[in-house]
Amino acid sequence: MCSEHFALAVLAASLVLGSVPAFAASAEKGKAAFVQHGCWQCHGFQGQGGVTGPKLAPDPLPIEAFTAFVRTTDRAMPPYKESVLSNEELADIHAWLQSIPKPADYKSIPLLNQ
Repeated sequence: MCSEHFALAVLAASLVLGSVPAFAASAEKGKAAFVQHGCWQCHGFQGQGGVTGPKLAPDPLPIEAFTAFVRTTDRAMPPYKESVLSNEELADIHAWLQSIPKPADYKSIPLLNQ
């Protein structure tokens, strides 16, 4: 699926699903949910991506697009229905992904600049 089709699919799914309810998201709970639901198996323990799953952090998709993709994906990842992964857990996972700091700029690492 090209990026234009993906963007249209995410937009359509977000319109169908409506906006994501506002939760007081918890990054701590999100990290636990990421592990509990097996997200780490494809996306790595820090959301860095892997052989089978793309990089999610830092800078995850906006929560609406993130939720729409998780709920309706037609790619290699199975869609996660709300009965399996609640909106609250999904918001927590997103909060955790947002909390992961960007890696240091290689220019700030002396060993890499010799």
